[in-house]
Amino acid sequence: MKNVFINIIRKLKNLSPKVKIIIAITIIVIIVLILALTIAIINDRQKQKYVAYDGENLDEEKYPGYKVLIDELKSKHPNWTFTLFYTKLDWNEVIANEGHSDTRTNPLNLIPDYMEYPENWVCEVDKDKTFDNGHWLCASNIAIAHQMDPRNILTEENIFQFKELNYTDGVYTVEGMSYITDNTFLEGESIANTLIEACKTANLDAYFVASRLIQEQGREGTKLSKGYEYNGVVVYNPFNIKASGNSTEEILTNAAKYAYEQGWNSLEKALLGGIDFVKEGYINVGQNTLYLQKFDVVNFDRDEDLYEHQYMQNLFAPESEASNMKEIYQNADALDGNYNFIIPLYENMPSEIQ
Repeated sequence: MKNVFINIIRKLKNLSPKVKIIIAITIIVIIVLILALTIAIINDRQKQKYVAYDGENLDEEKYPGYKVLIDELKSKHPNWTFTLFYTKLDWNEVIANEGHSDTRTNPLNLIPDYMEYPENWVCEVDKDKTFDNGHWLCASNIAIAHQMDPRNILTEENIFQFKELNYTDGVYTVEGMSYITDNTFLEGESIANTLIEACKTANLDAYFVASRLIQEQGREGTKLSKGYEYNGVVVYNPFNIKASGNSTEEILTNAAKYAYEQGWNSLEKALLGGIDFVKEGYINVGQNTLYLQKFDVVNFDRDEDLYEHQYMQNLFAPESEASNMKEIYQNADALDGNYNFIIPLYENMPSEIQ
């Protein structure tokens, strides 16, 4: 072998300068191509991807506990499909980033102080501090991990947190809408038709929109859905867009200011504008499930950092909205339609459910 290399070196020495230059350039090009290919492979491995689940293509060792739960749901609802969303994010890093941070004025995840839950679900650092209107507490990493763990959501009751929020032809009816909107600020055939038609245009799940509105406003509605005067104009903001602050007055003012700037001087205009806001601001950037609108783990080439682009701070909102959605679908006899569910997968998941 040594003699072979010696012979090659001797031959190279005898080559003309021009040939040596060509060989050198060729070697450099090959090295550059190898480096580029290596970088491309590394980037591809780090890139988030979506894969249709076929019953066999889920690594149970790497993602423990998922398969049996998905398969059970699939057996009960054969028309349902499931998409595996490989976030490529480390589970512990995700929880740490969703939790308390000294660099944030307000926590990303809040829990109401009027509900009952384990004592360790309140963030230890901000334990005695309240947020928004004074009735919200900082959620602990334990609480966040429980609500974010997909295996707690792959159940009959919670699965609609993962439903892809697209419009499905033939599903949405005035009767179905009335199930959730009767005796609420959204009551009436006119509003139901407005929501259905607007959602069809936006390719949005109409029952999701109704559920979101009830989640934001309650059944009786608030000043933002009944009309609130700002700069001499009565405005509406039933989606509570920009409704944040540390007092009721500040929350109302911020939400009303946004509605005023959008020209939402009627409930119908606010509903149509709010639907566009959700479509453009969340659905179109990959946050197309209740879960992903709450937990920003989608890297969609946006300017914002991960975790920050969330629709709400309420840690329990996806669970509550999903429950309402499932109830509507069930009441409308549409539970077993052709729906797709997007399941997030994280790296280094613990074997035990959080």
